[in-house]
Amino acid sequence: MTNYALHPYHLVDMSPWPLTGSLGAFFLVSGLVKWFHFFTYDLLLVGLVSVGLTMVQWWRDVVREGTYMGLHSSEVQSGMQWGMVLFITSEVLFFFSFFWAFFHSSLWPCPEVGAVWPPSGIQPFNPFQIPLLNTAVLLASGATVTWAHHSLLHAEHSEAARALGLTIGLGLYFTALQALEYYEAPFSIADSVYGTTFFVATGFHGLHVIIGSSFLLVVWVRLVRAHFSPLHHLGFEAAAWYWHFVDVVWLFLYISIYWRGG
Repeated sequence: MTNYALHPYHLVDMSPWPLTGSLGAFFLVSGLVKWFHFFTYDLLLVGLVSVGLTMVQWWRDVVREGTYMGLHSSEVQSGMQWGMVLFITSEVLFFFSFFWAFFHSSLWPCPEVGAVWPPSGIQPFNPFQIPLLNTAVLLASGATVTWAHHSLLHAEHSEAARALGLTIGLGLYFTALQALEYYEAPFSIADSVYGTTFFVATGFHGLHVIIGSSFLLVVWVRLVRAHFSPLHHLGFEAAAWYWHFVDVVWLFLYISIYWRGG
């Protein structure tokens, strides 16, 4: 606290969570490889438990520092905001590589796929069925998270909690619809470059929806516990930015892969 009194920055204490998180991620990836090759998931469970416990305890420490100890000054929050902006920028570049691969294959289809797009033998999804419904669901969730943000800015915490809960429900509904779509898919990830780019791009987006829903769920719990105020709600803003990023990526996926690419 002496350091905090002398300057507005937060010098974090030593923490074991980066180490346990790294080990958990190592066990998680190794467990996935072991599961794929040997169909045993003991190491995968160790990784999942390790990562889950690290997340809970690390987030607990951050909430304690920002909410109860008052260590997240305006300077600290500004740094966190820029960190979130850079993180989302890296995610944009991550998805850019998938779009690059898809357009490279679809605009100039090679003879190995029949020189046509979609490749010969591939029956793509109808873009005006489940994909269009998923688009409406995700756009609606973008509207509800904005509703929650504006309610919080006007100190209407109960209204914000209802809107954020609705956003989480829409995110889970989107995930369920995409799982149903995968289950009924007439092609697999091994079916030509179309199947690979389709499942990798939409699959990683689905993973981001699950991560974003978890992010929003943590924020909802904090909102119910009155951790946020109209002037101090960086955690909420970060979750809302991430969710809007997920919305925008889906619009590009729908237009390029489902509508134009089909």
